[in-house]
Amino acid sequence: MSPRELRALCLSFNAVVEDFPFNPEASVFKVLGKMFALTNLDARPLTVNLKCDPEDAIRLRGEHEGLIVPGWHMNKRHWNTVTADGGLPDRLVRELVEDSYDLVVAGLPRAERLRLDRP
Repeated sequence: MSPRELRALCLSFNAVVEDFPFNPEASVFKVLGKMFALTNLDARPLTVNLKCDPEDAIRLRGEHEGLIVPGWHMNKRHWNTVTADGGLPDRLVRELVEDSYDLVVAGLPRAERLRLDRP
């Protein structure tokens, strides 16, 4: 997956904004103020920190050793760092980004989740 494709994917979900709270290189993608993806789109290899169910996080790290690792500078139980431009299929990277978004949305208050469902 290219940096352009990763950025477009993250921005394709409802109510997502790209923010740069840490530095101009670190793109943080948020839904209603809550982060679901963190990446440096200029870095090589291209990696992205994504939220993940703790049990799935462990399984994915075992299945994709070296390409999915505990989240760098994140809560290692809930976040993975995924190499997006390497040996992982783009389909899997897309699913992991979508899962991260969905996990964050599920943790939002009900009233905010309902706002996302409106056109």
